[in-house]
Amino acid sequence: MEIFSVRSSQSLLFKNNPNNAKSSKTSHIEIETRAPATASFQIDDNSNEGPDFTAVSPGELRNYARQSFDSGLIDQSTYAAISEPLPMHAIDPLGNVIDLSSVTDGTSFNFLDYYKNQLQIAMSIGGSDEVQTLKSIVNFLDS
Repeated sequence: MEIFSVRSSQSLLFKNNPNNAKSSKTSHIEIETRAPATASFQIDDNSNEGPDFTAVSPGELRNYARQSFDSGLIDQSTYAAISEPLPMHAIDPLGNVIDLSSVTDGTSFNFLDYYKNQLQIAMSIGGSDEVQTLKSIVNFLDS
């Protein structure tokens, strides 16, 4: 008397049955491909104009700066300075205190004027490294 494993006898019966052999073929299986996801914010290669830095959110600015850093348009110190969160308060060139606590990642903000003002202040009282970094940021935003 021969003893077969239940598992092997079922698999042999399944393979040998002509009705099951047709259903085990994989030629009719199709793999669906999804359309590639679109980036929420990217640099447009066809246009020389970047986003309007007088009305952009901090999150959008960071995304644009990251893409510019990855493509080699800005250096690491410029990217790091742009990526830093805004302070709660800043001083304008006239010495007035500006409240920036209401600026969030979804709030539009005039970064071009902000960094130009910070550059003016740094040129009068700041160090040379800070001035160079702010000049680089202003050049990046102004281009």
